[in-house]
Amino acid sequence: MINEWWSHFPDQAQPGLRSRLLDRNSDVNVSSALWELYLHEMLLGSGCTVEIEHQVGTRGKNPDFLVTRDGEQFVVEAIWTAQRLGDTVSNPLPPQLADAIDGVLSPNFFVSYKLDRTGSATPPQKRLKAGLTRWLASLNPDQVIAEYERKVPLPKHTWQEAGWCLTFEAIPRSPGKRGNPTSRTIGIHPAIWVDDESNRVLDAVKRKGGKYGDLALPFIVAVGHAAVFPEDEDTESALYGTSVEYAHASTPTPTFGRMLDGYWTATYEHAHSRVSGVLIVDNPAPWTWTKNTPVLWQSPDPKSLPAPVLPTWATAQLGEVQVEHRPATCPTNTALGLPKNWPVGDAFPRRHRSNLS
Repeated sequence: MINEWWSHFPDQAQPGLRSRLLDRNSDVNVSSALWELYLHEMLLGSGCTVEIEHQVGTRGKNPDFLVTRDGEQFVVEAIWTAQRLGDTVSNPLPPQLADAIDGVLSPNFFVSYKLDRTGSATPPQKRLKAGLTRWLASLNPDQVIAEYERKVPLPKHTWQEAGWCLTFEAIPRSPGKRGNPTSRTIGIHPAIWVDDESNRVLDAVKRKGGKYGDLALPFIVAVGHAAVFPEDEDTESALYGTSVEYAHASTPTPTFGRMLDGYWTATYEHAHSRVSGVLIVDNPAPWTWTKNTPVLWQSPDPKSLPAPVLPTWATAQLGEVQVEHRPATCPTNTALGLPKNWPVGDAFPRRHRSNLS
């Protein structure tokens, strides 16, 4: 599929894209190239004509895509943001064990793990899965959240067998993300978490928002948002400002507002009105292309040119205080030309070797 989508790029753009897709020294290069590949195919599949790196704007630079749809033009600039991890180590857990843990049905919790001791042989996975399943099923996610807010540590479970020792920690899924039987169980591999989600989105849009000067066209910054736990609240704060609650002595009913720390709300001179919208897809990758819906966060600035909305995009728009969300009118796979349950087939098909006499 990657080969086919790559062939849809203009001839002059193919060598550079191919070089990035094959870059063995930079995961960021590969991921950002896949992100642009996905965006380009989605635009084509939505009935758009796409020109690559066409010079527009007052600064003489070339944004990624100049898009024409139904006689109207708009600009899309892609950026990939990856969660920065410090002092990471290679994952010492054998793939069989990682797959076994991810195979545990856990609708209410993610798990993190710490490898305390390594055995000399791969341990039986059946008892590991059974023990994890029983432990996670015994926990109440709302109770764990309430206790965590009172500074009670997250629940832990230690598993030992055949010389192996792993310590698991249960991390409650947010209420809106529970009950998905296809989601992964491992939420965090051993690493140090050093950055803030909302800051990364804000920094990405700031970097691209003023790069091209005045475009005289609707301008969309498309953010490939790679994160361990992406949350709409983080994006909402980054773009529209942090939500705050005000208590008043004269009335028992609190009021709500927003701080002036968002991309569109932090400026008084409409400096960010050039950006019509921010398109965000959480953790875009070949195995999530049809699962994660793009969301177009629309500018609340009256001076912004209105951003077009494609049928496969959900939208978010700031009202007086609250953000109004609308679903996409078409599933994502329809624009990509992929089956709804992509990828199809077995993830790791077994190859049977015939005996030759």
